[in-house]
Amino acid sequence: MSKIKKDERFEAKEKQKYTVTNWSTYNKALENRGDITFMISDEVIANWYSDEPLQRGAQEKYSDTCIEAIMMFKMVFHLAYRQSRGFTQGILKLMKLEHLEVPSFSQVNRRFRAMDILPFDIPKSGSITIAIDSTGVKVYGEGEWKCRKHGWSKRRTWRKLHLGVDPDTGFIHCHTTTTNSESDESQVDDLLDQVEAEIDEVYLDGAYDAQTCYDGLLERDIYPIIPPPKNAVSWYWEEPGDADNYPRNQFIERIDEVGRAEWKKEVGYHRRSLSETAMFRYKIIFGSQHYSRSLETQTQENKMKIKTLNQMTAHGMPISEPKAA
Repeated sequence: MSKIKKDERFEAKEKQKYTVTNWSTYNKALENRGDITFMISDEVIANWYSDEPLQRGAQEKYSDTCIEAIMMFKMVFHLAYRQSRGFTQGILKLMKLEHLEVPSFSQVNRRFRAMDILPFDIPKSGSITIAIDSTGVKVYGEGEWKCRKHGWSKRRTWRKLHLGVDPDTGFIHCHTTTTNSESDESQVDDLLDQVEAEIDEVYLDGAYDAQTCYDGLLERDIYPIIPPPKNAVSWYWEEPGDADNYPRNQFIERIDEVGRAEWKKEVGYHRRSLSETAMFRYKIIFGSQHYSRSLETQTQENKMKIKTLNQMTAHGMPISEPKAA
């Protein structure tokens, strides 16, 4: 039997290369993300105290804007509650704003758990596409080295963070926080309910390959793009013609004709990976672990982090175009 060389058995496939066309603008945007004045702007200073009327003898109440600014410092710079208070005092001192008092760490903690965090006002741009995925965020437990060396303990656990990202702009339009026992497809309706813009299509991975997920999206007039498993078979209905028009059955038929790789190119499935890029940015900036212990406070924590991340995204994102051969 003749020996077949590796290069004869596998044809080399050229990957499409992309180039960033707005490097100067994007570099400036990255610098602005580190500018501390966007976290404590003139608007924040003007609304440091609440406008609500106070009872006689009551202490001046701090506004939600003040609490959000302190929590933003805490999360971006990975500070403890007491350190974040001292950090804020130092910033106000450098800005010659010593007359502004900073709430105690216990008051910040108590207010943050109960306050209503409004999402970042994302600019409207017509109908959009959403890419949905989930990632694990550790609650407590050992680090990766200890787990590989000695195994993990029963206390090791994490939460699931579900994100819906616009692949064209990088903004996170929706998110939910659940325990690790919740399935991915169960969160699709809750995620889409948060999106104010009109949605044309949604990209999801194979974990969302469920009839309830397809039907829920089609009822909203949203086209689902979910890769069926390799051994998938078509779903059938009693009404003639319904099975042929069902997106999943059309995907299976097209994959059989042109192959899975070509089908992904045709539907633009590569755009779904941009949701993983948003998760990477989340963990790079804020870390891969919650500092809160209860699920309710962890949900608040993620709301604040997503709002901060969208504020950073608003400074600018890279624009990439296919590179000419």
